[in-house]
Amino acid sequence: MIKKSFISVISHEEKEKEKNRGSVAFQILSLTNRIRKLSSHLELHRKDYLSQRGLRKILGKRQRMLSYLSKNNRIRYKELINQLDIRESKTR
Repeated sequence: MIKKSFISVISHEEKEKEKNRGSVAFQILSLTNRIRKLSSHLELHRKDYLSQRGLRKILGKRQRMLSYLSKNNRIRYKELINQLDIRESKTR
C-alpha cells in the first residue's frame, strides 16, 4: 500500500478547527478517508472477510450520517457531497 496515494480529504480550514471534530461533516470526512483506505486494502487482499465486514459497517454509519445531514442542513450536505465526490448527481 502506498500512503501517498491517500490524499487527505480534510480541507485546510477544517484542520484549523481542531475543536470541531465532533461535527457530522468532520465525521463523514474521516469515515470517507477510512473507506478509501479499506477499499484499496481489499483490492490487494480479496479474502479478508473481517475487513469487508468493517467496511460494510463504516459504509452504513456514513450513510446514516449523510441522511441526517441531508435532513438538517441541505446546503452543507450538497457542498460535502460535491467536495468528496461521493454520490452522482441525479438527472431527470
